[in-house]
Parts: sequence; C-alpha cells; structure tokens
Amino acid sequence: MCSETGSQDSGDGNSRTLHWDPDPSTLQLHSDSELLGRGLRLGMAKVTQVDFPPKQSVSYSKETQTPTSEEEEEEEEMAEPKPAEESQEEKADQEEKQEEVPPKELTEEEKMQLLHSEEFMAFFDRGSRIVERALSERVDVCFDYSGRDLEDKEGEMQAGAKMSLNRAFSDERWSKNRVVTCLDWSPQYPELLVASYNNNEDAPHEPDGVALVWNMKYKKTTPEYTFHCQSAVMSAAFARFHPNLVVGGTYSGQIVLWDNRSNKRTPVQRTPLSASAHTHPVYCVNVVGTQNAHNLISISTDGKMCSWSLDMLSQPQDSLELVFKQSKAVAVTSMAFPLGDVNNFVVGSEDGSVYTACRHGSKAGISDVFEGHHGPVTGLSCHSAGGPVDFSHLFISASFDWTVKLWTTKSTRPLYSFEDSCDYVYDVMWSPTHPALFACVDGSGRLDLWNLNNDTEVPSASVCVDGSPALNRVRWAHSGREIATGDSDGQVLVYDVGEQICVPKADEWTRLVHTLVEINENRDEGEELAAQRLVA
Repeated sequence: MCSETGSQDSGDGNSRTLHWDPDPSTLQLHSDSELLGRGLRLGMAKVTQVDFPPKQSVSYSKETQTPTSEEEEEEEEMAEPKPAEESQEEKADQEEKQEEVPPKELTEEEKMQLLHSEEFMAFFDRGSRIVERALSERVDVCFDYSGRDLEDKEGEMQAGAKMSLNRAFSDERWSKNRVVTCLDWSPQYPELLVASYNNNEDAPHEPDGVALVWNMKYKKTTPEYTFHCQSAVMSAAFARFHPNLVVGGTYSGQIVLWDNRSNKRTPVQRTPLSASAHTHPVYCVNVVGTQNAHNLISISTDGKMCSWSLDMLSQPQDSLELVFKQSKAVAVTSMAFPLGDVNNFVVGSEDGSVYTACRHGSKAGISDVFEGHHGPVTGLSCHSAGGPVDFSHLFISASFDWTVKLWTTKSTRPLYSFEDSCDYVYDVMWSPTHPALFACVDGSGRLDLWNLNNDTEVPSASVCVDGSPALNRVRWAHSGREIATGDSDGQVLVYDVGEQICVPKADEWTRLVHTLVEINENRDEGEELAAQRLVA
C-alpha cells in the first residue's frame, strides 16, 4: 500500500509535501506553509491498492507442459529434489525406528499353528521342490568346446550307442523293498513318469500302496510327487486330458484318484467296495476317448470291466462281465487298446489265453480266443506306430512260458514266437514311432529290443541290469527315444536308445510288410511239416 502524502526538505528552509491528486497521473509538490496558509481541510482521498499474488506451483498427474520461461524451469528443477530428499530421509528414519523395535516372539502353539497351516504347507512343498531342482543341477564348467572332451568320450559313446543308462530312480523310504507294478509317461509333460509299487513287508506301518512321480528334466533324486493309499497299487496311469490327475488300480479292487494340486498325498476320490464296482484286484486301468468324450476303463481279475467318469467315481457308468462261451469268467491280467480304437480291445488272462472283446454293440463281450501260451499272460501291447501302412491288427504278448508271441486279429494262431529269453517274460511293448521295433523284459534282469526287419532270432540290442533283479515293467516314452523299466527292488531305470535303433527309416513300413509275408510262409511250412510227422 502507498500513503497519500510524503515530506521533503527544500533549500529555503520551508518543508514541502509531496501530494497525489485524485487523478493518479498528476503529481504536485506544495510547501507546508502554503497548506497552512490555506487552512487544513480533511476529505476523502482515493487509495490505490496494489496486490502481489503469491507464486503458484502447478502439478500435473499425466499431462506435460512446456515451461513459460527459463527462470521458472530452473526454479522448478531446484525445488523438486528437496521434498524427495526429505521423503527419503523420513523413510530412512522410519526404517531405523522399525528396526529398533524387536520382533514379536511367537509361542510354541503359534509356531505349530503356522507350520501346519495350509498356506505354509503349500509354500514349503513348492519351494522345496524348486530348491531341490537347483541344488541337483550339475554343469560341467570345464567343458572344452574345441573338441578334446568329445574325443575322449568318443569310445564310450560308441560302446553304449544302442542303449545307455540315463537315470536311476529310487527312494529309501517309499520304493525300497517294494516291487514296481506299473509305469506310465505323462502325455502332457513328457519328462514326468509315474511308477506304482506294492506293499513293503519290512515296514508294516507304512502305506501298502505307493505311486511316485519322477522327473526326468531335473537331476534331483527325490520324487516330484508322492502318493499313497491303504492297498497295494497294482496299476497306475496319468489321466489323459487331465494333466493333474493320476489314476491307480489297487489290490483291494478300489480305483483311486490322486490330484497333484491337493496338499494331500492320499486319494481325492475312490470307488466304493461294492458289488456295483470291483471287488477283486485291478491290474488294468486306461483312459480312452477324446478330449470331449473319454472314459476310464478298468478290469479286475474276476473278469468285470467298468467304465467310469473321472468326475464321479461313486458308481460306474457302465459295466460288463467278460465271460468266454458263457461258462467261465476271464481272469484278466493285462489289457491293450488298438491305436485310435475305443470299442475293441485285447486282454490276457491267467490261463495263458488272449481274448479280443468289444465294449458296445450286440456282441459286447468276448469275441475270439487266441491260444498259444502255456503260462499266465503278463503283458500285452497293440501296434501303435502310425505310418503309410496300417498295422493296428498286430499285437504281441508276454508270458511266464519264457516266450513273446506275435499275433494278428485276423488269425487266432500266433504268427511267430520269440524264444530267446531264459526266464519269465514279465512285460512287452511296441515302439510308438518305429513300426518293427518292440521291447521286452524278463526275470533275469534283461531288457531286449527286437527289430523284426533286422532279425527275428536274436534281439537287436540287449542290456542286463546290475544285480540281475527281475524287471517287471517296461514303457517307451512318447518320443520313442527313451525307455523305462522297473524292477523287483523298487528301482526305475531309464535308458536312452540310440538313433540307429529307434529312428525308423523311410522304408521300414514296406519292409515290415515283406517280413510279415515271410513269417506267414514260414509258419505255414512249419505246420505242414508238423502235420506230416504226425501222419508218419
């Protein structure tokens, strides 16, 4: 604000006063004597008011603005760091204060409650698996890329080119002193392998049935998942189209279902022990069908086949009694479905016979019988390698009579009998990629690979397991390059198969056609010679 008048001393001794007229544009200077001479008059005067607005600081959340002047920009740049520094200092002070406060000591009851909480158990289970994977990885940091290391290992690679041991899976608690009863590879995750085990007689307090999921991708020595139940698990399979589910068939007759999303190791579902379901051991379980229409098929040793929905195991959707000529029930020990077929299937029995059967239609049940084995049938496998020629009519069987037999659904007589083994043959399986290749295992601890196009008298490759334990199960990986086998000591061995064995050449299918023609001719000639000897 400015005042109306102001005083000033003049050179003649008279004081003068600076006056503003009502008109702000006019400025006059009068002496005090002149004002006194006229007399003092009081009146209204116009006061000019000047406002200085405070500096405004404008902030924007998302927009940007060009500064109006360099001075404003410099002021903003100088002013901005101050609150940031202050906030950082405040945060540091707060953190120091928080650190000074001692953590609350939990009571034993609170600790146990935390350790047994579902959230902690899920976190610890997942975290321990991840840490195990990291700790088990082995990396050769000294590997020489110039080729010296490859030269040193060239002899070893050539020696084990046909089959070489990749992994050996066993667990001191869950698999020791148990027999591997079944193997299956995951269709969704090719590195996962499930193995089922029967009871451990040396540990009666442990669960009778165990199923372990092993991981080929990481070098960890413990199973990825551990499942168990109160009855020995005789068969197990990954539920196709359901990557989280594992199905098991038990000695008591129950079908159990495990879910790896659950924190429980026990089944999340199980079938009832009633007349509507199984009451005898279940050695065969298989999920057949498509993504939108599939069923779980199970068969027990009393010849009862049940079809289940994985969403509800309280009651089977359908059941069928497998009876041959309406006289005796078929004691089923093995089962196989041809490639792409969900209705027709093949079963092996305890009496040594192989039967073909169908699930639906007017002739549901047993169709034909294939007699040739002189002991219980232990394994069956239908041809599964797709290609330019359809060989889905072929299947092979293994038996306690030390033989593997080749069959076709077009004839009830065996096409050929492989008799190179010197012990019980426990399992057999066609290669999923090579049309003429199959594998079998026996009680002497030997794994054989047979290529029909190369030789039918001796196997193309063979390996004996250390210690010679009985090999109970064999299962090709879906890629056809790895093969897993389980033994009577509870150990699962995975072998890499050389490319010259497992990778089919372009003419393998046509060569197999000629091989089958030769086998048929030799069989007919042998039968004629046998008939002539009988007549003579």
